[in-house]
Amino acid sequence: MNPVGIFKSIIRANKSGDARGIYAVCSAHDAVLRAAMKQAWEDDSILLVESTSNQVDQNGGYTGMNPAQFVAYVKGIAEETGFAKERLLFGGDHLGPNAWQNCQADEAMGHSHELIREYIAAGYQKIHLDASMYLADDVGNRRQPLADQKIAQREAALCATAEKTWKELSSRASAPVYIVGTEVPIPGGATEHEEGLTLTPSSDARRTVEITRQAFSDEGVEDAWERVLGLVVQPGVEFGDDQVFDFNPKSALELSHALDDIPNLVFEAHSTDYQLPAALRKMCEMHFCIQKVGPWLTFAWREALFALAFIENFIVDDAESSGLVSVMENFMLDEPVFWEKYYSGSKKQQYVKRKFSYSDRCRYYWPEPRVTAAVETLFHNLRKNKIPSTLVSQYLPLQYHAWRRGELNLEPEDMAQFHIREVLRMYSSACRMEHNAKVLT
Repeated sequence: MNPVGIFKSIIRANKSGDARGIYAVCSAHDAVLRAAMKQAWEDDSILLVESTSNQVDQNGGYTGMNPAQFVAYVKGIAEETGFAKERLLFGGDHLGPNAWQNCQADEAMGHSHELIREYIAAGYQKIHLDASMYLADDVGNRRQPLADQKIAQREAALCATAEKTWKELSSRASAPVYIVGTEVPIPGGATEHEEGLTLTPSSDARRTVEITRQAFSDEGVEDAWERVLGLVVQPGVEFGDDQVFDFNPKSALELSHALDDIPNLVFEAHSTDYQLPAALRKMCEMHFCIQKVGPWLTFAWREALFALAFIENFIVDDAESSGLVSVMENFMLDEPVFWEKYYSGSKKQQYVKRKFSYSDRCRYYWPEPRVTAAVETLFHNLRKNKIPSTLVSQYLPLQYHAWRRGELNLEPEDMAQFHIREVLRMYSSACRMEHNAKVLT
């Protein structure tokens, strides 16, 4: 099985008018990955798993894993769940000098080339090249984007490193495919309340393509340009702490046609979390068919676990309770690095955001031992004490109805994973992943 070939076939189908798509699971969370593998198995499809340059780099990123370790971690989960590792496609997101913006350009780009080498060597085959950020010695108005030519030159140079590394691989896996372009604001959600979004003008999209194509030619990687399959743009979708910008097909109509005459090139849409199912489907139809989802998946996990914690409060004595909600709150207060810069407002507003923000900065804290122990205690207590179905109906109504239909048991971890699967099913349906199964044979 060749997941890169399947990915290419999805792109070709979309360009030809068959509105298929593919979603990318952008998460390192164990439960999210397990749920995603179950969904992909049910769809008989490949699974695109992505890590960002913040999550995973040669120094470990915030997950503590380098690219090879992340690949091994995901494959380990696949082995445990029985998901065929041959169906995994690994993507690297925003690969470039993002982590080294305070360094001089030579140093920052040196680190970026090593980042690319390690990603390719680890088996990543979908590579988003992103050199859109200013470096310490770059000149220009920093309230304006970095010059397109500078971005394109740096991305082409990174592509040359990726190509060289791939050609040196003894296994010579399928040639990598590339994504170019970036979006504003930064990935992961807006940090302030906004009144509206500025969509990428179609003229800017075409300009990015032309300048980047020329840079690839100047760098001597014309062959790689034939494998540039996606352009990242802002199609008008975004989310913040308590707001979601819904996709507006009319507003995005002109942009959606910007690549009509460019073979094999579609749009990659970031921050598609929390969009309505009809919007995700329409985005596929309008060629925004590579759809990233991340915080929504851990948001769903948090929703389910907090609901289970509320159930626990009714059936377990206080002395034995996991206290999960309080444990998470106290740990976030003790270690504010992942939320303090992002959650503004009064103390009460920050209190609510720490738990319920769409940005879901809780997701950084689930792997911590203190939080992990609370989750294990929660699951243990709910397994030991029979959960009344009436409480499931009260706090997890979707799971209650699935249980009544005989589709789900009341095992706490299964109910939590079901909540993640509900999100994944929306993407699977919108992207018509079950139709993609036809190309697996």
